[in-house]
Amino acid sequence: MDLKYTIINNDYSNIKQVLREKFNISSRLFLRLRNEGHIFLNGNIASYKEDLYLNDTIEVDLNFVEDNSNIVATKMDLDILYEDKYMLIVNKPAGIAVHPSILHYDTSLSNGVKYYFDSIDLHRKIRIVNRLDRDTSGIVIFAKNEYVQECLTYQMKIKIFKKEYVGILEGILDKKCGTINAPIARKERKHYRKMY
Repeated sequence: MDLKYTIINNDYSNIKQVLREKFNISSRLFLRLRNEGHIFLNGNIASYKEDLYLNDTIEVDLNFVEDNSNIVATKMDLDILYEDKYMLIVNKPAGIAVHPSILHYDTSLSNGVKYYFDSIDLHRKIRIVNRLDRDTSGIVIFAKNEYVQECLTYQMKIKIFKKEYVGILEGILDKKCGTINAPIARKERKHYRKMY
């Protein structure tokens, strides 16, 4: 079990209310957990409509097998910076896409993570929390379940998830610190018109 809460007062009338207010579980995830029997009340699979009483214990099992066959597993050397049962943090080199596409069907970072998950017998969807452009290096976070992905995405939304960037520059700065408020330059794309 991953989430656990024991009723200590009369603030919650049902399980759904506990999961939404105590754990911020989305309605979509709640429905999935309920329909697949991953919510427990006092050790038994629970109905979300059951009444709650003092000392009742609600548990949520987030460690279930998921189909991840939509991504091809590709062996690659991953620079894993951190890993626990909830997330995998990888240092992405420049020149590799984060997720598969038509041009990067089996050569993206997600393909490498899929191979790694298979090698450790972790059958979970590949859930990218943050993305980087193909030519950008940096940290990419993969959540190991939907709940962790929702929590981290919410933290990014309300701006308590902090990101710091390191830049390399040439020359001498007038100031040792400050803010650069300018657009990021991008390569101009050449547009060609087909001539008949």
